Amino acid sequence: MAESVAQMAAGTPLLQTKLYVPNWRSGLVARPQLIERLEQGVERKLILVSAPPGFGKSTLLAEWLSANPTAERCTAWVSLDQSDNNPTLFWVYFITALQKALPGLGESALSLLNSPQPPQAEVVLTTLINDINAIENDIVIILDDYHVIEAQSIHTGVAFLLDHLPRQMHLVIASRSEPPLPLARLRGRGELVELGSTDLRFTPGEASEFLSQSMGLDLTPGDVEALENRTEGWVAGLQLAALSMQGRDDVTGFISAFTGDDRYIVDYLVEEVLQRQGERVRNFLLQTSILDRLSGPLCDAVTDQEDGRVMLESLERRNLFVVPLDASRQWYRYHHLFAEVLRAHLFDEQRDQVPVMHQRASEWYEQNRLMADAIRHALAAADFERAANLIELTWPVMDETFQFSTWLGWAKELPDEMVMTRPVLSVGYAWALLDSGEFEAAEPRLQDAERWLTMMEDIGARPDEMVVADEEQFSTLSASVATARAYGAMAFGNQEDAEKFAQQSLDLLPQDAHSRRGVAGALLGLAYWTYGNLEQAHRSLSESMTSFRRAEKFVFAISGAYGLAGISGERGRLREAISTYEQSLKLATEQGSPEIPGTTDLYLGLSEFHLERGDLSAAAQYMLKNDELG
Repeated sequence: MAESVAQMAAGTPLLQTKLYVPNWRSGLVARPQLIERLEQGVERKLILVSAPPGFGKSTLLAEWLSANPTAERCTAWVSLDQSDNNPTLFWVYFITALQKALPGLGESALSLLNSPQPPQAEVVLTTLINDINAIENDIVIILDDYHVIEAQSIHTGVAFLLDHLPRQMHLVIASRSEPPLPLARLRGRGELVELGSTDLRFTPGEASEFLSQSMGLDLTPGDVEALENRTEGWVAGLQLAALSMQGRDDVTGFISAFTGDDRYIVDYLVEEVLQRQGERVRNFLLQTSILDRLSGPLCDAVTDQEDGRVMLESLERRNLFVVPLDASRQWYRYHHLFAEVLRAHLFDEQRDQVPVMHQRASEWYEQNRLMADAIRHALAAADFERAANLIELTWPVMDETFQFSTWLGWAKELPDEMVMTRPVLSVGYAWALLDSGEFEAAEPRLQDAERWLTMMEDIGARPDEMVVADEEQFSTLSASVATARAYGAMAFGNQEDAEKFAQQSLDLLPQDAHSRRGVAGALLGLAYWTYGNLEQAHRSLSESMTSFRRAEKFVFAISGAYGLAGISGERGRLREAISTYEQSLKLATEQGSPEIPGTTDLYLGLSEFHLERGDLSAAAQYMLKNDELG
C-alpha cells in the first residue's frame, strides 16, 4: 500500500490492531448450532449479528473463523471506532483489511481515495467491485462495532456495495443496534441472515458449561438455573457474576441478591468485581479505562507505574474482560461494557485525576508519533494549550493528506479566544474552512492572523500575547494568507483578486518553498486561464508543475498536466498537448509501484487528443489502457 495512503491519521500509520482477526481461545464454550447458521449465511450477501453489548458477538465470529481454517475463502476484519466516521478513513481501513487477506486487491480504489480531489464513494466502490469481481477466491469481511458509524455517507456507500456485491464477496456486520441499511429489501430477496440477542443468549446447558469449565465454579444445577434465569443467558452478566462468586461461601445467597435489567446487573456486578481486587489492580483497571487500546508502556505512562505489561497478561489469564488485539499480545482492549462502567467508577472516585491521566496519555502518544490520539487525549483533558500546539503542528501533514475535515473538527473544539492569539493556527483554520466550502467563515480567521502581522510591523517585535508553535509555517505566514485569499477569490469567481493575491504570494515566498510556490502558481495559472490569457496561464501552470516536481509532490505535478494540455488544446497545439501528457506519464511511471493517483486519466487525455488528430488506432489503444487500469 502506498505510504501516503497509510498516513491517514495526522501523518501516522493506520492502526494495524484494528485489522487483527481475533483468535478464539480453547476453553471457551463452543456454539456449533450458531456456527452452522453462519456457514449457511455466508452464501448470502449480508450476515447481521445485532445484539446489546456483552452478548458475545465478536467471540462468536472469532469462533466461526477459527472453526473453518481450511475453508476456501479469505477473511478480513475491521474493528471500527468513532474516528472511522470519516468516510475516506473508513474506506481506507476497509480496503486495507481486504489487502491483508488478498495482497494487491483494491490498489486502484486506494489510489482514488488518495487523490487530491477524491471522487464520490460510488466511483471508488465501483473500482473496488470490479477488482473483486476479477478474483476467484471467496472473501468475507467483518465490520465489528458498526454501531459507532453515524455518517450517513458511509451508510450510503455500504448500501451501494451491498446492492452490487460480487458473488465472491460476503459482508458480516456486528452491531449493538440495527444499522440504517436497506435490510427490508435484503430480507425480501433472501440475501440476509440475522442473529440477534435471542440467538446469542446462552442456553442453560451452555451456561452450565461456561460456569464450570471456563470460570472454574462448582455450582449445583439449581444455582446454574437460577443464575441463568437472572441474567437471561446474557454472557457478560454470567461472566461478571462468576467473577464475583469466586471464593464465596454463600453462592446461593449471592445469586438471589441481584435482579433487574442488564444495566443494573452490570453496575452491580462490576462493583462486586472491583471490590474483590487488590488496590493496585483496582486502580490499574480504573485509570486505564480512559484508553481505547492498551499496551504495557502506554499503561505505565497513564498509571505512573512500571508493571503494565505484566498486569495486562495477568488480567487476560484471569478473564477480567481483556481482549488481545494482536497475536503477540502487545495491544489489548477492555470489553466495551466493562470499560464503560470502569470509567463511571473512575469519575466517581478519582474525578480530579482524570485530566492528569489524559495528559499523560497525550504525552505518550506524542512521543510515539501517534498525533491523532495525542490530540484526542489533550482535548479530553481540557488541556487546550497543549491541544492547540499539537493541532497547529499537524496542519501541514493533515492538509497534504486531505484530512482537513478531521483537523477542522479538532480546531473547532478549541476556545475561540485561544485560536485568535495564534496566527498560524488561524490561517490553518481558514484553509480548512476553505477546503470544506465554508468560504465566508474563512475570512475572519485570515483577518485575525493579519492583525498580529500588522502589529509586529508597527512595534517592530513579536507581541507577548501572540503564540506560535510552528515557526516554519510562521516564517511564510503572509504568503499563506495571500494564497488563501487567492483560493477564496477563485471560488467566488473573482479572477482579478485571485491573480493579485496569487502573484503576491509568489513574491513573498522564498524560491526553495517549492510546494507552496506550486500551489500559488497553479492558482495564478487558473486565474489567467479564466481571463483567456492562455500564454501566461500556460507559463504559470508549467512553473507550478516544476515546483511540485522539485518538492516531490508528484500527485499535484501530474494533476497540472490536465490544465496544461487543456490550454494547449485551446491554442490548437495538439502535439504540445500530447507531449505534456506523455511527459507526465513518464514521470508517473518512473515513481514505480503503486500507481500515482491520476495516472489512468493521463491515458484518457492522450486518447482524446489522438482522437482529435484523427489517429483512431492510438486513441483506441490509450482508451483500452485507461479501462484496464480502472
